[in-house]
Amino acid sequence: MDKMIRLAMEFYKNELSDSVLYAELAKYEKDEKVREEFLRLSRIEAQHAKFWERFLEKRGVKPEKPSVGKIKRFSVRLLRRLLGPGLTVSFLEMGENNAINSYFNFLVSNAKAFDEEEVKALKMIIFEELEHEKFFSEAKKRFHVENLRDFVLGMNDGLVEILGAVTGLSAVYPNLPRLVGISGLIVGVAGALSMAIGALISVRSQRQVSESIRNRTKIIFQVSPERAVQEIYERLREGGLPEDIAREVSEKLSQRGEAVIKLLVPEEDENEFRAALYTGVAYLFGVMFPITPYFLASSSLTALPLSVTLAGLALAIVATSISLISGISIRKKVAEMVVTGLGAAFLSYLFGHLMESIFHVSAL
Repeated sequence: MDKMIRLAMEFYKNELSDSVLYAELAKYEKDEKVREEFLRLSRIEAQHAKFWERFLEKRGVKPEKPSVGKIKRFSVRLLRRLLGPGLTVSFLEMGENNAINSYFNFLVSNAKAFDEEEVKALKMIIFEELEHEKFFSEAKKRFHVENLRDFVLGMNDGLVEILGAVTGLSAVYPNLPRLVGISGLIVGVAGALSMAIGALISVRSQRQVSESIRNRTKIIFQVSPERAVQEIYERLREGGLPEDIAREVSEKLSQRGEAVIKLLVPEEDENEFRAALYTGVAYLFGVMFPITPYFLASSSLTALPLSVTLAGLALAIVATSISLISGISIRKKVAEMVVTGLGAAFLSYLFGHLMESIFHVSAL
């Protein structure tokens, strides 16, 4: 019972906090459609918080109303200002997915503790959380949030790879900080171009593969309807449908060729040039943190701790912003990003020392 109460208290606080944050986003949103949706979601989350409040009061617990701190409000506004509504919406979606899974597990694990009315109400809350995804899906398409992956990977690679490079070079050229900085910048530009080209080729290749499969499927439907039926049947059987149902459904679907093709082979609508731009620019943005101190310090060993600190702060700020609005543990997310990034830098420094001891290049 104690664990159930603790979880319910957490749900209550999260829902009320989400309601406030949605309202906060609505205050600064210029797009009328998005602003109205944020206000609607704020009202729904407030209703969900009310459910958990009644749930707790019914069990003799009076929950304290949580306060949403200025840091959390500021983080949401800053993220919206820096990244735009599309990326902010994508981060909010992480929190919605967490809520859906948590509520479902809570309902299944504590089914006997609910009365019939509470079960019905909680199922409705889960359904409403699922409905939120419709808005998030539309907003992601509208603001090209499919490139969030490209941005995050690009920036993370730029930070970690160039931090590793300048850290290793610092061990080799301790008295030539500008050389280390210039080397890092050159490697960074080359890396950004490589990442951008890689993203462009990857997205384009994926679309070309999809188009090839789609064309092949169209030909099958036109020249061999029997084979088309068999293709659909095999897909349905792989999905776990019983043999008789799969056979009946495949024969009916084979009469709707275009619809079936879209179902079996979804169209790839990601723009390869936008993906390349996001990846390359994000990579360069990440590069600037570790290399900047080398253009300002008098020695590489002086620049090194500043470089590590800037890169670590950049990783921590990104991790904290994501955690604050998505419900992920701040400590775990920061540790994950910072430890892996700085760990790679430390190994690079050791490797740089090894190269210097073998080839004595620092004397050159």
